[in-house]
Amino acid sequence: MILLATNNDVTVIIDIQKPTPRLGFGKPLILGASTAGKPYKNYADIDAVKSDYAASTEEYKAALAIFSQGDNAPAEIAIYSRKTGATPEVLSDALAALMLLDWYFLISTSAASADVLVIGDAVELNGTRQFFSRSDSKTDLAIYKAKKWTRTTVGYHPTITNYPEAAWIGETGSAPVGSVTWKFKTLTGISPVNLNATELNEIHGLAANTYVTKAGDDVTSEGKVVSGEYIDIIHAKDYVISTIQFAVQKLLNKSPKISYDYNGIAQLESVVKTELQRAFNQGIIAADADGIGLYSTNFKSRSDVDAADRAARTYNDGSFIFELAGAIHQTTIRGTIKL
Repeated sequence: MILLATNNDVTVIIDIQKPTPRLGFGKPLILGASTAGKPYKNYADIDAVKSDYAASTEEYKAALAIFSQGDNAPAEIAIYSRKTGATPEVLSDALAALMLLDWYFLISTSAASADVLVIGDAVELNGTRQFFSRSDSKTDLAIYKAKKWTRTTVGYHPTITNYPEAAWIGETGSAPVGSVTWKFKTLTGISPVNLNATELNEIHGLAANTYVTKAGDDVTSEGKVVSGEYIDIIHAKDYVISTIQFAVQKLLNKSPKISYDYNGIAQLESVVKTELQRAFNQGIIAADADGIGLYSTNFKSRSDVDAADRAARTYNDGSFIFELAGAIHQTTIRGTIKL
């Protein structure tokens, strides 16, 4: 279950049933560190980054990996450099403050396991963002796997100085949520890892992703967070929660009054349906055989609502359900030859 709690009057809860401020959902934040530190700032291109961070800095290298993905790169990134000199800023304190700002994907210039563990735990606790890290150590991968994080993705690569995880976010993160899977992505500036099938399975068994050559193309593998869930599903859940919450809050803010009757409840349901249709249009929600989105809503009428809720002017009886579109990552196709 995911519950996004913020300072407003709308709460959206999603349960995933397996059959088995407003966020920028493609915006990366680079978390760096330096003696003097530097404040949170937005950048639209690599030249702007270079005005504050020299090409030799880790923050610049991570930004370069993002912006090198060409047309798929985000329109904007953010960078924050944590102070490590006199009176250093504690990493957990920096993360707590950054969680109040507008970004979605977190990249850390530090790949040290001690820092990755602090960040991974903080992102998991917050429950509204995703953290991408990199590692060249299978020992560290085993440590991360034991955490079973649902919001941290780890990429394995022998060369981590050029930020393969930042390139991955730059290539994929800014596409409309639901329109892409994170597997099969080609990353500019990143060399594939030469792994045989056994070695690749070992990396996947350690709950990590990597970058390999398949059918002559260099592509990302798996597209999963540490827990084994797919990155795009976590992204989609967060998007649906936030967009519905934002839209309903806007309705409440802008209306003279939402009456506690058929008309008022219908207004709430209409806003939810609009956002679900938007999610369907983007590819988050699956279609039936006729091309209709597989989602529905159920908002109880006034007469079916608890009298205490009506007296408190609280409506807790709206719900929705949808089927995730997902993506095809593997296939088996059988053929027959007739003589």
